[in-house]
Amino acid sequence: MHMTDSLLSPAVGAAIAAVSVAAIGYSVAKVKKDDLCEKKVPVMGVMGAFVFAAQMIDVTIPGTGSSGHIGGGILLAAMLGSFPAALSLSAVLIIQCLFFADGGLLALGCNIFNLAVVPCLIVYPLLFKPFVKKGTAQTPGRITAASIIAVVAGLQLGAFGVVVQTHLSGITALPFASFVLLMLPIHFVIGLGEGVVTAAVLCFVYRTRPEIMDSALTGTPIKAGVPLRNTIILFATITLVAGSVLSMFASSYPDGLEWSVERVSGHTEFETENPFIEAVESIHERIAVMPDYDFRDAGEDGSAAGTSAAGVVGVAVTFALAGLSAFVISRVKRKIS
Repeated sequence: MHMTDSLLSPAVGAAIAAVSVAAIGYSVAKVKKDDLCEKKVPVMGVMGAFVFAAQMIDVTIPGTGSSGHIGGGILLAAMLGSFPAALSLSAVLIIQCLFFADGGLLALGCNIFNLAVVPCLIVYPLLFKPFVKKGTAQTPGRITAASIIAVVAGLQLGAFGVVVQTHLSGITALPFASFVLLMLPIHFVIGLGEGVVTAAVLCFVYRTRPEIMDSALTGTPIKAGVPLRNTIILFATITLVAGSVLSMFASSYPDGLEWSVERVSGHTEFETENPFIEAVESIHERIAVMPDYDFRDAGEDGSAAGTSAAGVVGVAVTFALAGLSAFVISRVKRKIS
């Protein structure tokens, strides 16, 4: 559900970007030193990288000609807490945009708002946390229900946000009613799938290392004596396999947004005549290191080696950026307090 620049007007893109910047700043301010205790720094890094790798794996939705991948907002929030999760997922989206041209440069603020701000700062505290209350014993059923409901709600709100943003941008090729009637159902199905995946991961984490989710739920630090090395190594291994190997088998069908755009307009992308957007797209083409998760000279057919390399690079950069951000914020907060 990464929007391209052609779906937005400069005014709407800039306005939503300002909201997203404010949300990121607010998240930094609201993060307590306990939210990013020393033991949680590598968790933030490896889970950010995990979501990056998972987003590379598009899965075909049977009978639709579309595909979908996880957003990861609720998963990160359940393991890190609302504000660290918003920062981690924002880092993922920034790297996807700048390094791999996944989502437009002008649209980056909208993508952060729809995919990070909405699930992490709105849906997680309002829907997930009431199901999984602190101080109560968690069961697989409770975690599963919370995961599916929250993920579906987050994707529905994010998909509706895309429709509203294109409507406010005056994209006449995407009439509001027709667009929303395609976006919401396809992302409902994608949300169900992501909800099941999120529930499976969280049930495993809670069974093996409940302290991680309890820390996120209560905003308290993970105790120094809790061993996390095996959990971190496991997720790091899965992340590398997903990014370098499984990503090569991703579905070639358009994702839910592209599918909906094509069904309404007959095109997956629009040509723009706006000089500002053209200039932004030109800059974006030059700075993207591996556009479309491949080597620059891979051609239209692409290369498996390029996809694999992009997965490894993206995982490494995401881990470094998310982990470094957590480390810096935690140290600054600790000195201020």
